[in-house]
Amino acid sequence: MKIKTSIVQTVAALMLILSSSIVLAQNKQKPNIIFILADDYGYGEVGIYGSDIYKTPNIDKLATSGIKFNHCYTAALCGPSRAMLLTGRYAYRTGASNQDATAEFTPQAETMIPKMLKKAGYVSASIGKWGQLPLTPTEFGFDEYLTFRGSGIFWNTQAKGKDYFLNGTTSALKDKEYMPDLMHKNAVDFMVKNKKKPFFLYYSLSHVHTEILPTPDSKPDSKNLYYDNVAYMDKVVGKLMTALDSLKLRENTLIVFMGDNGTAKAYADAATINGKRLVGSKGSMEEGGGLVPLIINWKGTTPKGKVSNLMVDSSDFFPTFMELTGIKSNDNLLDGESILPEIKGQRKDHRTWVYNQLGNKWYVRELNWKLNQAGELFLMTKAPFEEILVPTDSKDTNAIAARARLQKRMDFLNPAGGKIDTGDGTGRQIKNKNKGD
Repeated sequence: MKIKTSIVQTVAALMLILSSSIVLAQNKQKPNIIFILADDYGYGEVGIYGSDIYKTPNIDKLATSGIKFNHCYTAALCGPSRAMLLTGRYAYRTGASNQDATAEFTPQAETMIPKMLKKAGYVSASIGKWGQLPLTPTEFGFDEYLTFRGSGIFWNTQAKGKDYFLNGTTSALKDKEYMPDLMHKNAVDFMVKNKKKPFFLYYSLSHVHTEILPTPDSKPDSKNLYYDNVAYMDKVVGKLMTALDSLKLRENTLIVFMGDNGTAKAYADAATINGKRLVGSKGSMEEGGGLVPLIINWKGTTPKGKVSNLMVDSSDFFPTFMELTGIKSNDNLLDGESILPEIKGQRKDHRTWVYNQLGNKWYVRELNWKLNQAGELFLMTKAPFEEILVPTDSKDTNAIAARARLQKRMDFLNPAGGKIDTGDGTGRQIKNKNKGD
């Protein structure tokens, strides 16, 4: 009898433990996602990427306690880059190959990340630049937003800086009120309000887009305002991490820091690594246009100090967040591929190439080779500082194999069979000059 009672008690105890485990698993909050998108912030301007000039201790800290990606690519101008990132789709599918066309796609045709995340119970906010994207963030699934006119807004002394838009209401930017500080306050308020819910914060910075103006920390006789702006952006990132820590959300928050395209041409000469300038700059189809810094940090999950040579493009975040949050289906065909295994230190097979497009130009890129729409093959072993054009009659067996391999991939993607660029081919704005670039 005692044996029977003991067995019953043991079974009951096990059932209680199992039941408690199930409840805990059900109650465990899905990870928050913070996506910090720096504006016109290139690969050669980040301390941990080897910048000769710029010091970025807070951004560097994200990398030393997370993952630094060496090969992340996105469209070389603001609007097409954001469209690719938020939809997970290439420009020949969405039509967002230039700054004007980016403003023309609709929420009926294109699903953005926040709408997808709603399926998993996420609340979302877009704080900062909305730029060339159409309508307001609300129409594309964001629950809250703060946006402003154009790009690079810092003070109300700027023509487009007189006011901003907060959840449908127009407010005046006050005298001596610094837009990046206002954005930070709203970002923190959003996190505080939603700390018991899974949230997605799309934090699209003003820094370091022109007009380059003094920051609140700039000395009156500052000789390098651009340096000041990079430093202040790094400070903003550090303040956000401090707020996350104080809310005890850090270990349940995936943080992504990325540049939206390469360094603007006026500042590209100074963005050197070991004395070398990247080839190309914002708006070009060379490395300096589409190669951007990418750092991912998830305390307790990402391997510390890992350097990844995975080939990533900005279409990969949409499927990554789907896998992260357990979402199985999406409204549209996605081009990206999840990098969640890499983030968790559980590498699985991942594609060995990326695709990039701006205007009527595109390329497929592997680690050592690049093939563009004109059929030009480049050896990329000296990238990002040099792209070596391979003669079409080259007898090098590696070059021949690479051309065949990349051409096969290009034929499969078939960009020319998709939505044709409606601009002048450069990706620049023609109609919507007032939106900024």
